[in-house]
Amino acid sequence: MKIVALVGSTRKDSLNLSLVNTLQVRYGEKVKISIANIAELPFYNQDDENNPGEVVTKFKEEIANSDGVLIATPEYNWTIPGVLKNALDWISRVDKVLVGKPVMIVGVSAGQVGTLRAQLHLRQILASPGLSANVLPAAGNEVLVNFGPSKFKDGLLIDESTLNFIDGVFERFIDWAKK
Repeated sequence: MKIVALVGSTRKDSLNLSLVNTLQVRYGEKVKISIANIAELPFYNQDDENNPGEVVTKFKEEIANSDGVLIATPEYNWTIPGVLKNALDWISRVDKVLVGKPVMIVGVSAGQVGTLRAQLHLRQILASPGLSANVLPAAGNEVLVNFGPSKFKDGLLIDESTLNFIDGVFERFIDWAKK
C-alpha cells in the first residue's frame, strides 16, 4: 500500500514532519509512506490551472498514484498553514486527484488541545466539492498530539501511550482504506 504524506509545516525541525517520519519507520513493513514536497509548489493561480507546470503535475500524479493520503498539520491561528491550503487548492482543480481518496489526518502542537481547531477546519476543506476526500471518520481516530516538544526525541515520537493510540488509529486507517 502506497501512502503520500502532506506535511503542513516547512520548518526544518517540524514536529509534524517528525511524526510522519515516526510513522514511516513504525509501519514501514506494512505501507510505504512517501512525503510530498509541498513547499516547492507555486502559489495556486487559476490562470495556470490547465497548464500548471512540471512541479504541480508531478505532485498531482503522486497523489493520483497513491492508495491513500496522510495529512500532518500544525495549527496556525486556529487553522491549517497556507502551504497546506495551497497544495489542497492545486489538487482540487481540473483533474481533482483527491476525490474519493482515503485520507488520515494527524497533527502535533505544543499546546494542550493539539491541533484540534486546524483538524476541524481541514475536515471542512476536505469535504468541499473539488476535494471530496474520503476522510477517516473522526470518532476515536483523532490524532491530536499535544505538548509535542516533550514527546519527541532525535526526530521521532517516543511517548509510548501516544504511540499505542496511533497504532490503533493507523491500523483502522489501513483496513478502512483497503475497502
